[in-house]
Amino acid sequence: MPKINVYVPDELAEAVKEAGIPVSAVCQRALETAVRRVTAIRQAVLSPTSGLGTSDRLTHFTERARTVVKMAAQEARDQSASEVGTEHLLHAIVAEGGNMALHVLSALEIEPDQITRELEQRRGAAQSQHATEPTDKDAGREPAAAADADDLRIGAHAAAALELAVTEATSFGHNYVGCEHLLLGLIAEPDGTAGQILRGLGAELRLTRRAVGAAVAGYYIHAQQSQAASAPTVTDPMSKLSTLIDQQLKPVVQRLERIENNLNLGGNG
Repeated sequence: MPKINVYVPDELAEAVKEAGIPVSAVCQRALETAVRRVTAIRQAVLSPTSGLGTSDRLTHFTERARTVVKMAAQEARDQSASEVGTEHLLHAIVAEGGNMALHVLSALEIEPDQITRELEQRRGAAQSQHATEPTDKDAGREPAAAADADDLRIGAHAAAALELAVTEATSFGHNYVGCEHLLLGLIAEPDGTAGQILRGLGAELRLTRRAVGAAVAGYYIHAQQSQAASAPTVTDPMSKLSTLIDQQLKPVVQRLERIENNLNLGGNG
């Protein structure tokens, strides 16, 4: 049987030994789950009609995440795009308006308006470039008809982001894929427009993972507190996520700032 090495931090390795956890069996089950989900994603996005109908085949995605994929396909269709790109997925996350990814971005001090402006600037630049390209070879041709939403394919970068969203969810031990995982997938995907925009606005992958972990933990803690409360009305658990995430992220940000300051001091010396 082939052997795959798994490297973990020293503290975690010690904790695993003390707890007597069967690492091989745990890793095998996690890998089996990840393989099944990624395979399902590939079958969904690479099928001949991968537009609006794709969301219905993403069985491990939450309702909000499937809505985002459907909205992304519609956005691509409205723009007469030939495929669904990462920029359409990012636009849909913003347009959906109530998902956890937006709370995570807010905690990172990235607001929806900033993302919208960046998307519009990228779109405007692309349209200007297209308008200035020579059109002699197209002289006399009728303009191509926009693809129907059901005929749109998921582009290569967007498909990679969806796969990465699955692996991010698996790494958290989550049995679902939500918009917060999709956000991580977009950031991790190196070549798509969405990742370029998000990283340019300061969404560093490791810090965003920490924010997602804090957001999910905060959501469940607050949901449990709300269920235990005797008040007749229950506050929306999403309303306190930004505060909870800020509390988790503050020490991380402070450490990063100290590292940057030390690097700057070293460079000046």
